[in-house]
Amino acid sequence: MSQTVYDALVIGSGAAGSFAAKELTAQGLSVLLLEAGRAVTHDDFDPARKKAPASSINIWERARATIKGQPIQARAAFFTERFSHFFVNDRKNPYTTPRDAPFLWIRGRQAGGRLHSFGRVLLRWTDDDFKIRSRTGKGVDWPVSYGELEPYYNEVESYLGLYGNEDGAETLPDGVYAHPAGLTPAEEIFKTDVEARWPERRVVSWRYIAPDAERTPKPLREAQATGRLTIRRDAIVRRITTDDGGGQATGAEFIDRVTGKVEIARAALVVLSASPIESVRLLLNSASPSHPDGLGNSSGTLGRFFMDQLPCLGFGFFSKARGWAVDPSAPADPFYNPSGGIFVPRFGAGDAGRGDFDYQGSVGRAPTPDDKPARLAFFGFGRMLPYADNRITLDARRKDAWNIPVPHIRCVMGDEEHALLRQQEEVLIELIHAVGGELEFIGSPAGLREMGRGAFPDADPFSRFMFRRWFRKTMCMGAAIHETGGARMGDTPENSVLNPYNQLWDAPNVIVADASAFPGSGIAGTTLTVMALTIRACRNLVNQHRTGRV
Repeated sequence: MSQTVYDALVIGSGAAGSFAAKELTAQGLSVLLLEAGRAVTHDDFDPARKKAPASSINIWERARATIKGQPIQARAAFFTERFSHFFVNDRKNPYTTPRDAPFLWIRGRQAGGRLHSFGRVLLRWTDDDFKIRSRTGKGVDWPVSYGELEPYYNEVESYLGLYGNEDGAETLPDGVYAHPAGLTPAEEIFKTDVEARWPERRVVSWRYIAPDAERTPKPLREAQATGRLTIRRDAIVRRITTDDGGGQATGAEFIDRVTGKVEIARAALVVLSASPIESVRLLLNSASPSHPDGLGNSSGTLGRFFMDQLPCLGFGFFSKARGWAVDPSAPADPFYNPSGGIFVPRFGAGDAGRGDFDYQGSVGRAPTPDDKPARLAFFGFGRMLPYADNRITLDARRKDAWNIPVPHIRCVMGDEEHALLRQQEEVLIELIHAVGGELEFIGSPAGLREMGRGAFPDADPFSRFMFRRWFRKTMCMGAAIHETGGARMGDTPENSVLNPYNQLWDAPNVIVADASAFPGSGIAGTTLTVMALTIRACRNLVNQHRTGRV
């Protein structure tokens, strides 16, 4: 490997890495992609794995995964044994947190990363997210606006062929949709009732991609088809290498997961897209005489301003509808459950309950007898402000299976977040009850509140006991799986790690393309914004490379 110098090196093959490989190869560059995990095959999507859980809490599936080495991954709110091979082994990949501040780091190491296990919902952010300081006086403004990202949003959506509708929602811009997205009859009733009662609250369908029958993400397939992409799997990157002067990256040092051999990959350009916590960990571990506190850390902000979105979860039923229905919008997949559902974006400006949160859920999609009320489930996501002491550092006392220092993750809510989370929960309770729904429980990092018959009333007593006992370990920070920050972009090298085009101020031939670049947490999923920013950053990097500026 040390004898070949590639035009570009991409670290990670998920949402950011796959689009980086596609964009760079399309520009004519030779690209080496280092992926820490294995290849995926059609056997990973065996329909035989698609079994109904033993109970609605699937406590035994989680117990088996815990015994096999996944005690953290098994706490993900919607974990199922069917997907367990798309999550890491926690024993080999440990991390630490403050004793009084648990954090769930849910991750996968395989070709495609978390693209095999995420909900496939792709939502645009707006200047409500990018310019939050201008709007609220809190947090920081991004050095990027919605207007600048809009053409890249358009491009990603057109390329992926989203399911969605033009809804005209004030706080959720319409995108480019290849197929309409449907609602169940129960969701149609729910939507009509909510919007009639609160005109500033919109209920729209998910905007999503269907499972890819080819299983390898489309951008990676296209990059491979160019003949300019080389993929090295089972490559555990431990640091980015730099030249003697320290101003340019020269490649990366990695460990072959199978043989244990340490190797060097060399490239003129580096795209770091390993996921927020992992990318920050790699930059910190890339310390050198020129970068004693980590590569890109001349500002002292590397690792700082780490965030996740505020999670809350509610289950119950909707008495105005009975039974359940299948949404036929997207083709059925033999491995994945049907996609689709409803989304309640940030409320309009005239709503007295407006807050920086939204809700993603479903009504009438869970199998239910025809004579029973339709089931409902909602997951709420709230904004977290960036705090300097919420940060990722290296824990030198503990190493992973490859003798690399593990990350220490501190992500603690402040008074602002506690107040917003209370509002987020109370508004969801009010909204559901006002239109004829009933909640059996709602919970968040603030705790579990049971109502009526309580959580999962038809489950066995032991499963219900374990659900209550372990709830705080399941619904803590990290449960939203929308982590951001740690290597934020900004206008000056004094207050940020990256410039407005995702380049390291300290080594401009490196871009960080995942959500560690985000200066704010937002309230919707991060994936579409990551993809859009990656295309923009890669094009800028290639242009600078060709004109001799990097």
